[in-house]
Amino acid sequence: MDIISYIKKVPKAELHLHIEGTFEPELMFEIAQRNQVKIPYNSVEEVKKAYQFNCLQDFLDIYYAGASVLLYDQDFYDLTMAYFKHCAEENVVHTEIMFDPQTHTKRGVSFETVISGIKRAQDDAEKNFGITSYLIMSYLRHLSEEDAFETLEQSLPYKHLIKAVGLDSSEKGNPPSKFQKVFAASVKEGYKIVAHAGEEGPAEYVWEALDLLKIDRIDHGNNSLTDEKLVNYLVENKMALTVCPLSNTALRVVDDLKQHPIKKMLDLGIKATVNSDDPAYFGGYITKNYTEIIEALDLSLEDVKTLVSNSFEYSFLDEETKKKYLQLVHEN
Repeated sequence: MDIISYIKKVPKAELHLHIEGTFEPELMFEIAQRNQVKIPYNSVEEVKKAYQFNCLQDFLDIYYAGASVLLYDQDFYDLTMAYFKHCAEENVVHTEIMFDPQTHTKRGVSFETVISGIKRAQDDAEKNFGITSYLIMSYLRHLSEEDAFETLEQSLPYKHLIKAVGLDSSEKGNPPSKFQKVFAASVKEGYKIVAHAGEEGPAEYVWEALDLLKIDRIDHGNNSLTDEKLVNYLVENKMALTVCPLSNTALRVVDDLKQHPIKKMLDLGIKATVNSDDPAYFGGYITKNYTEIIEALDLSLEDVKTLVSNSFEYSFLDEETKKKYLQLVHEN
């Protein structure tokens, strides 16, 4: 079977996706004009030219500038629904969406406004496209743990709408240990736990996320491969990594997709998955992440089936739903 045809038609799950990172320039301009918010770019083309990054921080600067136009329930609905339309086109049947409340509450936008717009889009996507989704509330690691605790408190009235908490933003100098207490408190509230670790930060950050935050899944985790003991731990404990190939090259975590470590991860027995991270900024949604990594690393059909299977197996779906999708992965 042609592998590219297979990946286009097979049902897929996405486990590492920032909803603010799906903000296409055209929609950003439309909402900026609607809300009469000034952004530091005069045209869609100017924004696209700015999407050249040397590191994570270059990207974050533009990411936060874009998010500043999101003010109302309808804005968050439009942003999220635009992503779901991509999912429908690419046969993504389940997605676990990260959102950054602090990016908005720090600007005076209420937690309720953010989550109500996203939730309406989730409901419509399930009704219209059959796509299921969970929310992952991410704490911004460049802010203080006290700020994260405030966000945790704000989330409690909406706890039934949120599946997990995560940790994102500037990794260097902001280790997981900085947030140990708020993650312990989040577990007590019933949230699942994920965290970005080992993207730009060292393998030690992955150990901290495992030992101190007690995570259920690692976001990125590329630098885990520098520590043999850590690799053995990940394999033995079936700890999944949500890997983002196009993001890694856009942010210079990897210079060239031909050097991307995902094939090595699979060969070592690590439970890697493919995801798009911030697709509007990094040049492609999930299918493009798959097709480019397939071509760059000459992945086999078996490799690709493993990656797709992992996306369901290590999702937060219930076991019965996982089995249904895993069967489809191997039937296609």
